[in-house]
Amino acid sequence: MKIELILIPLLPLIGFLLNGLLRNYLSKGLTGIIGSGSILAAFVLSFMAFLEVRSGHVITSSYFDFISIRSLKVPFAFQVDQLSSIFLLIITGVGFLIHVYSTSYMHDEKPHHFARYFAYLNLFVFSMLLLVMGSNFVIMFIGWEGVGLCSYLLIGFWFKKEDYTKAASKAFIMNRIGDLAFLIALFMLVHKLGTLTFSEIFNPEALAKLSAFDITVITTLLFVGATGKSAQIPLYTWLPDAMAGPTPVSALIHAATMVTAGIYMIARSNLMYSMAPGTLNCIAIIGVATALLAASIALKQNDIKKVLAYSTVSQLGYMFLALGTGAYVAAVFHVMTHAFFKALLFLGSGSVIHAMGGEQDMRKMGGLSKYMKITNITFLLGCLAIAGIPGFSGFFSKDEILASAFATSPVLYGLGLLGALLTAFYMFRLYATTFKGSFRGSHEQEHHLHESPAAITIPLIVLAILSVIGGYIGIPEFIMHGAHSLKAFLNPIFEQSYALLPKHEVSHSMEWALTGVSSLLIIITVAIAWGRYSKKPDTEEAKGFGKLLQDKWYVDEIYNGVIVKPLNALGAFFNNIFEKNIVDGIVNGVGRLVHYGGRQLRWLQSGQTGSYVLMMVVSILIVFVLQFFLRK
Repeated sequence: MKIELILIPLLPLIGFLLNGLLRNYLSKGLTGIIGSGSILAAFVLSFMAFLEVRSGHVITSSYFDFISIRSLKVPFAFQVDQLSSIFLLIITGVGFLIHVYSTSYMHDEKPHHFARYFAYLNLFVFSMLLLVMGSNFVIMFIGWEGVGLCSYLLIGFWFKKEDYTKAASKAFIMNRIGDLAFLIALFMLVHKLGTLTFSEIFNPEALAKLSAFDITVITTLLFVGATGKSAQIPLYTWLPDAMAGPTPVSALIHAATMVTAGIYMIARSNLMYSMAPGTLNCIAIIGVATALLAASIALKQNDIKKVLAYSTVSQLGYMFLALGTGAYVAAVFHVMTHAFFKALLFLGSGSVIHAMGGEQDMRKMGGLSKYMKITNITFLLGCLAIAGIPGFSGFFSKDEILASAFATSPVLYGLGLLGALLTAFYMFRLYATTFKGSFRGSHEQEHHLHESPAAITIPLIVLAILSVIGGYIGIPEFIMHGAHSLKAFLNPIFEQSYALLPKHEVSHSMEWALTGVSSLLIIITVAIAWGRYSKKPDTEEAKGFGKLLQDKWYVDEIYNGVIVKPLNALGAFFNNIFEKNIVDGIVNGVGRLVHYGGRQLRWLQSGQTGSYVLMMVVSILIVFVLQFFLRK
């Protein structure tokens, strides 16, 4: 059955238009049905497209020429292949669960704000679908900018709070830095190759026209774009501040959609990156550095959403480590498993915050497992998955990344393993502090503690199941030959790249040893964190090195001192000195000169006829002198 691809993004767009334009007239129930139903319908179509791709067809549809000039033609066209079909299922599937969750979580909003929220969510999903379905960089870039705009709208949804609007602006501005690099890379591709269509760029014949220097520059610029969207060093500080938005927004942005855009873009451009080993090395180094930096900060955060935000930055670092070592399938695999367990953890934290009456400080929680059994169990499963406990989804994807890192460099493996241990520690610090021990909140909060309604718990249960079983589509070869169905499915996308990359083989016995060592260390780390924080949680302010971690290595303060304040000072100089004294001085000076000249010249208009005759005679004499005596 032929799928009309345009219907997949069109349905969320229709949901956005209906909820946005009719927000003052729709009931909350109807708003939720329109918002969630449009994503569910898009998921059904995405699943049908996936089945068609799985049967061996790549679906393409071209609708009209978006840009048509003599030297450049860019069609408005979609392409759904093995890579994009996986992302379609993640975006629409997890997105639908988040929409359903939101119908309950946001129910206290006024009807028109409730509809505005769902309109933004639908527009966000529409933009993300454009990003992954586009058959060329222009359509991808439209979606790329669209998710940036929607993140600004959603992070600053409660716009009456100044801190929230500042967080939204920070996300928007930092993303613009990366977007500029992305745009320059596109201009270079147009200049060098005269096209932006994937099928015309990503083939050996086209790339042979580019020098090694050209490829390195273009891939580096695209990577800078990815560091903005996917929150890597140095453009990562916007993402923790994005916690200002509603919790379902955090789940949507930080699990399934926006932050994975950079991973998708590099995976889509894999052939070009495989021809730029220097760029791949840079990606691997920045990825592992980001993973470690963010994980260290998460160790001492007390806001439950901030811990998960820095966890997201760290996990994105793992995905970039996979890309940098040429393990493109492992990166996509971790995108998928991360979407399951991180969406689960964010939505679980939202369930806790909902029960606590808006409280986000873990030091004021504790003992919640007695009151919130479903949230407790599902959250625990999410923690086991992200920690990489054997049998859970995170174990398979993270183990594949670490194996690739070991094959490339034992140093990268060691740093990656350290990041995995830190992840296990801070996640079970979070779990034990929140759900174990005795309750540390107020009596009023304890009185109102209760399990969340079904619209919240059902998405948690579905995501928990996926967090447990989702990794079994990627069972590694050393455990079961031919069981890595995801690798077989994605092979047509990456096979040309694997032919170019250097071969780093790791024996099955070595992989068993690496898996055994990492699993044992992770289990020991989990036991230590569980034992320590379930009995004696962190309730005091951190000191010494812990204070440094709690204050996020003072990176925001450094950026503020090195970049923001000098720019503000420069702006003040241009405003107060250059603008007012020079620019305004020139403009006002011209006005004063004209005014003065007019005031002086008006004396010539005396109204006396004799004066006019005299001036006429003098003027005639001057003309005669010029004509007869000074003319050459």
